[in-house]
Amino acid sequence: MIRVLIYFVLLFAVATGFAWMSDLPGTISISWDGYVWEQPPVVVALVAGVVLAAFLLAVWVIRVILKSPHIASRFFQRRRKDKGYAALSNGLIALGTGNAKQARRHGLDADRLLADEPAAKLLLAQTAQLAGKDDEARQRFEDMLENPETKALGLHGLFVEAERHKEPVAARHYAEEAAKTSPSLEWAGKAVLGYQAVAHHWDESLKTLERNYAAKMMDKKAYRRQRAVILTALALKLEDGEPERAYSLAKEAHGLALDLVPAAVVTSRLATRRGDIRKASKVLEATWRLSPHPDLAETYAHVRTGDSAVDRLKRVKSLSAQRANTPEGAMAIARAAIEAREFDEARTQLKKVLQSEPTRNAYLLMAELEEAENGDKGRMRDWLARAIRAPQDKVWITDGIVSAEWQPVSPVTGKLDAFQWAAPVGQPEEDGELLEDSLFEAPALTAAAPVASAEPETVAAEEETRTVDLKAEPVAQASESELAAETASKDAPASAAQSSDVKQGYEGTTDDVRYSPALKDLPDDTGVVEVAKQETSAKDAATKSTADQDQKSEPEADAAKDSSAAEPDKSDAKTTPDAGSGVESDSDKKAEAVGETEDKDDLNRPIEFPLRRMPDDPGPENEDEEEVKKSQRPRFFN
Repeated sequence: MIRVLIYFVLLFAVATGFAWMSDLPGTISISWDGYVWEQPPVVVALVAGVVLAAFLLAVWVIRVILKSPHIASRFFQRRRKDKGYAALSNGLIALGTGNAKQARRHGLDADRLLADEPAAKLLLAQTAQLAGKDDEARQRFEDMLENPETKALGLHGLFVEAERHKEPVAARHYAEEAAKTSPSLEWAGKAVLGYQAVAHHWDESLKTLERNYAAKMMDKKAYRRQRAVILTALALKLEDGEPERAYSLAKEAHGLALDLVPAAVVTSRLATRRGDIRKASKVLEATWRLSPHPDLAETYAHVRTGDSAVDRLKRVKSLSAQRANTPEGAMAIARAAIEAREFDEARTQLKKVLQSEPTRNAYLLMAELEEAENGDKGRMRDWLARAIRAPQDKVWITDGIVSAEWQPVSPVTGKLDAFQWAAPVGQPEEDGELLEDSLFEAPALTAAAPVASAEPETVAAEEETRTVDLKAEPVAQASESELAAETASKDAPASAAQSSDVKQGYEGTTDDVRYSPALKDLPDDTGVVEVAKQETSAKDAATKSTADQDQKSEPEADAAKDSSAAEPDKSDAKTTPDAGSGVESDSDKKAEAVGETEDKDDLNRPIEFPLRRMPDDPGPENEDEEEVKKSQRPRFFN
């Protein structure tokens, strides 16, 4: 707009000048060699302008003629460059599309047309890389090192080649050379820092980090975080050898990054070694409020050495309260409660976790609780089965690597602070199972059923009974004559001792029989004599029993006899004298009366071993009632 205005102003000035000259009176007269030329002033001005323009045109033509060789040379040079840049552009396009053959042809044309052009040399080197000609690519990058302008370019190319061929030593060398040549190269600074961190050269890493921050390769937040990570790694390395320096470094790292869990853990651990319990606790509490973690809870529980399990439980509860309703806090309390034998508290905390965010460790801890509290193998296996289908817990993970412990640098990429506390990918799909409250209730302990036929003194005697396996010391079956002779030959005290030895206690079912020689105060001895008489009368019938009954063990038969001897009524046991006294008891009379009324076929039927009932007992109406009575039979425990 301004140019247009200036143009019109100049045009107006020229028009004004010509108008002024045309209004001037008089003429301009020029005489030369008798010739006189007279014209008005305006005509003279126009003629002078035309003559000046012709003169300038003539001068320009003469200059062009004189400079024509140079102009022609410059023309051809410009044309050559245009072709070269066109070839370079086409080569880059072909390289980008992956056409190595076409890119090489254009690259050779560009290198021929454009002498000493770095872009053309780079095109040829990258074309060789694309074609798999590693030796040619390395040679072309090495040729670039001779020129100061292309040295950094050559070092970067050699660095890429070294990384492609898994040569970390060479790659680190080229990166360090590039950093010295040009400290502002971001790739070189980060590569040097990464290789130093992977090699655990933490002192050198700190210096490199300072140079990178001075070169403005990172912002202040990233610098503080990476410095905290390096200081934490150095503190972990020096924890055993130089604890004082390690404590100073860890404390600085915790101040730079409060949410860095490893820094808080190592700082607290070193503070505990120094005896500064308050400092150790404060560090863990500050990090817990920002980032709850199981390592923080574990360290906080043992911040004071020598404490009891109850004290550790109280401390963990205090830490969890500083950031309530977190799965990490509930799990920490549950684990400490199991150690302190506070099983109700552990169940309450695990119920919160399993009903909100169930994980594998929560199910495993629930199985551990069942085993520790009740020894219930069934419930423990149920929780273990649920743990198989549960989502995995959070772990330290980066670049497809899962680590149980934190690491300051990724072993794959060399990146600092690469490990993150997260759940692994590929979690099993949750079945959406709703855990009912009844699953978390502690099972009630079933008490042993009392012995109905035993007096309180008998229960006391049972606790002192030494049980022996009948299979090891079987009791021989006594016939009627042998028992009568033995009874007649001994006095009353001996008979009492014999009767107490014959009496037997039982534990479990008929398949698992135990003998207690010390049991006494059982029902009367006449029951034993009665069983002996009945067995003697049925001896011949017993030999004709089935093959399956013959395979029953002799201890089981004796146990069945003794169980039959223990069945008489308790009131009869109190009123019946011992068998050795020779007096016939009421139970003997009753048994004989019943035996006389029974059918002869019933008396002669074979006896099953072990005996389910007395030979003269018709038994229950059906087998279900018999099984119920068997389950209600008193048990004697060791």
